[in-house]
Amino acid sequence: MSQAEPEQLYAAREPIFPKKVYGNFRNLKWVIMIVTLGIYYVTPWIRWDRGPSLPDQAVLLDMANRRFYFFWIEIWPHEFYFIAGLLVMAGLGLFLFTSALGRVWCGYTCPQTVWTDLFILVERWIEGDRNARLRLHRQKKWDFRKARLRLTKWVTWLLIAMATGGAWVFYFADAPTLLVDLFTLNAHPIAYTTIAILTGTTFLFGGFAREQICIYACPWPRIQAAMMDEDTLTVGYREWRGEPRGKLRKGKLDPEQGDCIDCMACVNVCPMGIDIRNGQQMECITCALCIDACDEVMEKIGKPRGLIDYMAFTDEEGERAGKPPKPIWKHVFRPRTVLYTGLWSLVGVGLLVALFIRTDIDMTVAPVRNPTYVTMSDGSIRNTYEIKLRNMHGEERPFVLSLTGDPALRVEIEGADTQTVMVPADTALPVRTYVVAPSGSVPAESDRVEFRFWVEDATSGERAFKDTVFNGKGD
Repeated sequence: MSQAEPEQLYAAREPIFPKKVYGNFRNLKWVIMIVTLGIYYVTPWIRWDRGPSLPDQAVLLDMANRRFYFFWIEIWPHEFYFIAGLLVMAGLGLFLFTSALGRVWCGYTCPQTVWTDLFILVERWIEGDRNARLRLHRQKKWDFRKARLRLTKWVTWLLIAMATGGAWVFYFADAPTLLVDLFTLNAHPIAYTTIAILTGTTFLFGGFAREQICIYACPWPRIQAAMMDEDTLTVGYREWRGEPRGKLRKGKLDPEQGDCIDCMACVNVCPMGIDIRNGQQMECITCALCIDACDEVMEKIGKPRGLIDYMAFTDEEGERAGKPPKPIWKHVFRPRTVLYTGLWSLVGVGLLVALFIRTDIDMTVAPVRNPTYVTMSDGSIRNTYEIKLRNMHGEERPFVLSLTGDPALRVEIEGADTQTVMVPADTALPVRTYVVAPSGSVPAESDRVEFRFWVEDATSGERAFKDTVFNGKGD
C-alpha cells in the first residue's frame, strides 16, 4: 500500500494576463491614468516667477532651505500644520470615498494600479492580448522570438521605471539643472541612489509583483471593512438573476437557466485574477472592468446590462422581490458619508482661513537660560533673548523691535545703536537681543515680569508679537 501524497501547503504564483476590454469604466481608467501620470511627470517642469531671489519652479520641496513651494504658496518649517492638515484631508477623503464607493482609490488612482495598468498596456502592445501572452508564458523553449519579445518588454519597463524615479527627484531640486547634472555625472549621490531605488521598485512592483502588492503588502484591504457598510456601493454579481448558469445552445438560452452563460469574460479581464461571481473578496479593487466585460456579453445575447454592476447589499432583498434598486444618491448621501464630508470640509476651510490670514512676517523668542539674568555694575538687571525674525517677502525689509508690558523695561539689539534690523528677503535672521530693567524698577517680591515682544515691518506696517517673561530679583 503506497503512502498518501503529502498535502501541498504552498502553490507557486500563476501570473495573471488580463484580457483587453472596452467600456465606460475602462475608458475612465485610461483618462485617470493619463491625467495622473501627466501631472506626475510634467509638474516639476512648470515654471513660476517668484522674483530674483527665489526659485522659479512651480512645485518644489527645497530640503536644503527647508521650504515647500506650491505655485504662489510658500510653506515654511514653522507652518508644517498646513502639511499635516492636507494629510488629514487625504485620510478623510479616503474614508469618504471608501464608505461611498468601496475601494475606488485602489481601482483607479492608486500608484500601484496606475503603473501596473501602464506596464500591462506595454506588455499587450509587445506580446499581444491575453491568449498570445498565455501561449508565450507556457512556451518552455526560449527561442529567438520569445527572447526578443521579453527583452523588448523588460527594456521598455525599465525605461518607464527610470523615468518614474527620475521624475521624483526633480521635485526636490531645480529640474532643468538637476537633469544636466544627472547626465554629466555631477549630481549628488543621493539623487542617483533615489533614482536607482525607485527604478527597481517600480520595475518589480509594476512588472512582476502586480496584484501581489495589493493582496499581501498593502494594509488597506484589511482596513477597508471598517469604512464600509451594507449601503456602500461596490462591484457585485446579481446571483439571483444569473443563476443557474448555462451555455448558449444554437445561439439561444435555456429558459430554465439564468442570464450568466459562464463565458468567463469577467474573470479573464480581472487584473486580480478573481471571479466576482463568488461574492465579495478581499482581493477585489473595484476597478469595474468585469462590469464592462459582462455588459458587452449581455448586449450580444440580448439580455439587460448590469448582471455585474456597482450595487449595495441592501439592494439584494428588494431586487430579489422584483423591486428596482435604490437611487445612487441614497447610497452616497447617508450619515456616515455626510459626517466624513463635513469633517473634510471643516479641515479644508480651516486651512484656507489660516492661509489667507497669515502674515508675511513672524518671530520666535527663546530666552537664554544660562545665566537666567545678569546684574550689571550699575544695579540694572539684564536678560538675553535669541530672536529669529522671519521675512517671508521677496525683498529686504526693515524690522523694528519693541516691547510692551512694563514701561521700565527697554530693549537693546547686540551690535546695533537702533532698534531697527534689516532682514534679507525670504530669510529667518537670528538676532541677539537684551532687555534691561533699571536698578530698583523690579519689585523685590517679584522675580518674573511678563511682557510682549513686538516686531513691525516698517515698509508695510505688518506686525507680529510673542509673549515671554523677564527674570530677576529686585533690591
